[in-house]
Formats: sequence, structure tokens, C-alpha cells
Amino acid sequence: MINPEILRTIRRIEIRTGRLVQEVFAGEYQSSFKGQGIEFDQLREYTPGDDVRLIDWNVTARTGKPFMKQFVQERQLTVMLVVDASASGHFGSRGRTKAELAAELAAVLAFSAIQNKDKVGLLLFTDQVERVILPDSGRRHVLRVIREVLYNQPKGRRTNIAAALNYLNRVQRRRVVVFLISDFLDKNFEKALRLTHAHHDCVAIALSDRREEELASVGWLRVHDAEEGREISVNTADAGVRVRFEEATAKRLQERKRLFDSMGLDAINVRVGESYVEPLIKFFKMRSRRMR
Repeated sequence: MINPEILRTIRRIEIRTGRLVQEVFAGEYQSSFKGQGIEFDQLREYTPGDDVRLIDWNVTARTGKPFMKQFVQERQLTVMLVVDASASGHFGSRGRTKAELAAELAAVLAFSAIQNKDKVGLLLFTDQVERVILPDSGRRHVLRVIREVLYNQPKGRRTNIAAALNYLNRVQRRRVVVFLISDFLDKNFEKALRLTHAHHDCVAIALSDRREEELASVGWLRVHDAEEGREISVNTADAGVRVRFEEATAKRLQERKRLFDSMGLDAINVRVGESYVEPLIKFFKMRSRRMR
């Protein structure tokens, strides 16, 4: 039996994101992603000017009239949501956590996908693969995905993006659309990400919180590292401490951007406490222009 409060939370997310999908994202999503290829649709009689390479010779021989094979774009896609469930996702300074933001983003993408009759799957990870939901379609399936992102109790605390992507590459042979949702507080995942991007249509959604990028001057703070389980004391009133912290953060973000740019990987940056609508719309429009 699912806790009623959990059901209410999921329902609130469904209502909020469902309205956005209907009014904003569904059309943008459809124009941003193409199907896997072409598939046979029907036969029709030959008309002058048709490509003779598409003549169905077996049917032509049986009927005595030339018939053409007609093909249509295969539209249905498979979308895999690869979502970071490590302990750093519990951080949030503006009334919500990165994990809650990840769940809402997953909901928007999943509802956009099923609106266009695509399938959606989930791979939830920490420093290990925590949960896999095979791709399927339909509202009930998407609600299950949202529930797992919100309420799954992971065994691991740390982050291992490479392990998650290596697992995905092993089990998902067919090309899919991969949305990798993470704060990317990890190292040594470049090789796995390059391999995933080579085999699939991979999009990185990078989550952040402003308090992870700059320190407010509020005196001494006890800072807890959720993934490592350590605590340290930091004197935020020290201008030098704040500058070093901000420089280290800026360097990490620049290195990540260079990595994504070097492999031509699409990336969407979303902050806790700020609207994700504009970054998503900007991404969808950019993808749509590229597909033309």
C-alpha cells in the first residue's frame, strides 16, 4: 500500500508538469527528436518519375503491373532517464532539493515522451545501479517512474556516472534518447560518456544550487559532505575562503563545459529555485532548428 502523502506529492507533480507539457513542451519535444529510421508503409502503383529502385518486383511479377514500396519515418522513440540518486541530491537551499528538481524534470520529459507515443525507461544510480525500469508507455508507467525517482531508498551514497553509463551501454543495444540528470559531482566518467554519446542521442541535464557555487558571509559554518559523511568547519566571514571556494567551483564548471563541448554533447543547466521552463524551451528550439 502506497503512503497517501506520497500519492498526493506525485499527483501534484503530475498536475503541474502535465499542464506544462500540454501548453508548452509537447510540440517542441516532437520537433526536437526524430525516429530511428524508416519503415514500410504500403504498396501503390508505379507512376512515371518514381524511383525504380523502390519497385516491389515480387508483387509486380504476380500482378503484371509495377508496384512501388512506400515508406514512412519511424516516429516512436525510446527515452531513457538516467537519474543520479546520490546523497548530494538531498541538498537544496531554496525550499526544494536537487532530487525534487530531478523528479520534476523527469516528469516533464516522460509526459512529453508519452504524449508523442514514445516509450520511457528509468535507470536510477548512485555509486551503483539502484533501479531499472524497462521502457514502456502510458500514464501509469510514468507515475511509477516519478515515484521511483522521488522515493527510492538507494543503497549507495556516492556518485559513479561511469558505472551507470557502462551498464546502460551493455543492456541497451538499440539507439535511444538518453537524458542524464545529475549534478555531475563526480570524476573519471569522460570515457563512458563519450561511448554513450557515440551510441545514443545523449543529453546532459546538469543540476546545481547557487549555495554550491558561492558562500555567503555568515561566519563559521559546519559543512556536511553527504556523500563522504564528513563534516568540516568553514569560516565564511574570511574573504579569502570565499574567493578560493568560488574559484574552485568556477574551474570545475569550466572543465565540465569544455568536456561537453569537446564531444558535441547537448547540455541543459538548471538551478534549484529557478525556473527550468526557459532552459528546456531554449534546448528544444535549438534541437528543432538543427533537425530541419
